[in-house]
Amino acid sequence: MPEQTGDIARLLAIMAALRDPKTGCPWDVQQDFASIAPYTIEEAYEVADAIGRGDLGDLREELGDLLLQVVFHARMAEEQGAFAFADVVAAISDKMTRRHPHVFARSTGSGQAGATVEDAEAQTREWEEHKRREREASGDADSSALAGIARGLPEWQRAVKLQKRAARVGFDWPSHAPVIDKLHEEIDEVRAEFEAVAADPGDAAARDRLEDELGDLLFVAANLTRHAKVDFGAALRRANAKFERRFRAMERLATDDGADLSALPLEAQDRYWDRAKQQ
Repeated sequence: MPEQTGDIARLLAIMAALRDPKTGCPWDVQQDFASIAPYTIEEAYEVADAIGRGDLGDLREELGDLLLQVVFHARMAEEQGAFAFADVVAAISDKMTRRHPHVFARSTGSGQAGATVEDAEAQTREWEEHKRREREASGDADSSALAGIARGLPEWQRAVKLQKRAARVGFDWPSHAPVIDKLHEEIDEVRAEFEAVAADPGDAAARDRLEDELGDLLFVAANLTRHAKVDFGAALRRANAKFERRFRAMERLATDDGADLSALPLEAQDRYWDRAKQQ
């Protein structure tokens, strides 16, 4: 095994040892792409959490965990004769060079040495255009403005991407105001479907309509964050953190009063919630 350095070769060797059918770790040997995928997603979120907390020490650790996921998938693919880690590196290096001709034109001899990109928004448009041309060159017949949006994304993230793509061809609200109006409209429709379900809890069609209207409500909420130029995930993380902070404060306040929060009626719990909001 390579020496204890930061060289990627050491990590690749560690993963190969863990996956060895005879001498490796039984858990690692048992895994496949599907079983590892949830861990990959989880590690990406933990990276985002470390960034949100501004903890660079933790970020270093979480980036290592995320890198391990890439190495794990690449090792399994290599065992199947599909590709290896070096192929992953080569593919992303080629892609980044190809999609940034304004940066790498001179070194690649692409003939676009004069290409420029005005700002980040212009680069995003150029990036999407590169992706469209690549899909076309690969024989992908999907010419929709929505083509290429991954279905494995968290649905809130996919909603925002769908909306952004539609906006690029002009299908968008002109400002946040009509989006807020639409949000109120969707709330009214959700309220109506809740009443329908309450009137007949066994009505499967009513429950299906309720799910549909709740989906519309969430889709419009995602659209509103886009118009506000607020990251949906970041806003929800902030709301989650706020709720957790206040709920834990409620628990402490109740304990200080010698009370069991779970045994209190909602009215009493609300009073603790109000006190927690003041802290």
